[in-house]
Amino acid sequence: MTETIHRREFLGAAAAGTALAAAPELAAHPRQDAPARPNILFILADDMGYGDLSSYGRPDYTTPVLDRMVEAGVAFTDAYAAAPVCSPTRVAFHTGRYPQRLEVGSGGVVTANDRRRGIPPAHPTLAKLLKARGYENILLGKWHVGRAPRFRPTAQGYDEFFGFLTGTADYFSYTNTAGIRDLWENDAPSDAEGYLTDLLTDRAVEVVRRDRDRPFYLSLHYNAPHSPWEGPGDGGLDHSHPVQDGPEGSPEKYGEMMQSMDAGIGRVLEALAERNLERTTLVVFTSDNGGARYSHNWPFAFQKANCWEGGIRVPAIVRWPGMVPAGFRTAQVATTMDWTATFLAAAGAEPDPGYPLDGDDLLPVCTGERPVYERTMFWRNNRHDAARSGQWKYLREEDGEHLFNLPADPGERRDLKDDYPEIFASLGERFREWNRQMVPLPAGGRGGRGA
Repeated sequence: MTETIHRREFLGAAAAGTALAAAPELAAHPRQDAPARPNILFILADDMGYGDLSSYGRPDYTTPVLDRMVEAGVAFTDAYAAAPVCSPTRVAFHTGRYPQRLEVGSGGVVTANDRRRGIPPAHPTLAKLLKARGYENILLGKWHVGRAPRFRPTAQGYDEFFGFLTGTADYFSYTNTAGIRDLWENDAPSDAEGYLTDLLTDRAVEVVRRDRDRPFYLSLHYNAPHSPWEGPGDGGLDHSHPVQDGPEGSPEKYGEMMQSMDAGIGRVLEALAERNLERTTLVVFTSDNGGARYSHNWPFAFQKANCWEGGIRVPAIVRWPGMVPAGFRTAQVATTMDWTATFLAAAGAEPDPGYPLDGDDLLPVCTGERPVYERTMFWRNNRHDAARSGQWKYLREEDGEHLFNLPADPGERRDLKDDYPEIFASLGERFREWNRQMVPLPAGGRGGRGA
């Protein structure tokens, strides 16, 4: 109860009058019988902060489509990315396991020139497991978990891929950080033209409108609002530069990018409605990590690339009319791997017993059939270690170790390790025990720290 009250207080302050702040607490909800194999639509934003939707507190622009999705489904106040940067989170989603279980997810991002790392071809993935259940699998947008042919989406269970393989692409020229055009149609270069957010939306709408005799799993991975900060009207700019040298951006430009993505998601959801697929399609929206330069991460500290809450806390919304109640919120702690487990459970697909999932099926929580429960989760990157267990968070950084009570102190301003030494010691040891089971940090990391 205490956690719920505190969560209501800071969300109400961050987003007074919005759908999320006004939403009732989740309770048991009668639901229709679930389809045996629902369609699955997973929408992933890139570098979108916790408060970058108007329903989560953004004050200077609105995101009406995603706000309506909040009103039509269940919004999570305590959802997390599996990592504070792109590649490890995506490894977690595709495998359903902590990214540090694989070399490709054990450190930072996969660089544009790296052809050595990727999800091993023999490793089970969400797409492979759904394909065995009869699904048609399509991935649109950002991949970023291996660019060599043996690591690409078409080798990992996807029947179709349109998007880019590396971490960042210019929105008009599609060049990556190496200055190479990176837009693909399956395994061949694409000659498509246009604003990348719109290209991905157009293809997603076309996919949804297809006639088919089997369920689909559509993974729509926008690169918005990741840098370079280019809006849909910026086609006349010079796009020949490497992407890291792109436009400086502004809060206004960031808003244009967010609203373009929001409108695109609206078009995809409209296509579902046109095909009468809303009640047979489970939709989840979230972000791959916390926001960057122009994000609104309040009340959390810092931003992407670190394990403070601003780097890992993200919005998450679940919509499934008839199955999930409308206009509810939950303080259930959730993470990226949970969506993998949730999709497999909804599809009636079994995980590979040799690779047990680290995530939980969250549909029972979304329907109110299971109450909010405490759990322990872990993060690690080249700079930080972190663990959350119930209300407590352990954080280790270059300057030392900390203990925070997140419901009472979401901004992580009051270190309580001296007030609660037993909790601090226990949670730190639990992190170290978890870390001993993971792939070590790559060379150039922190060596034996946390071992």
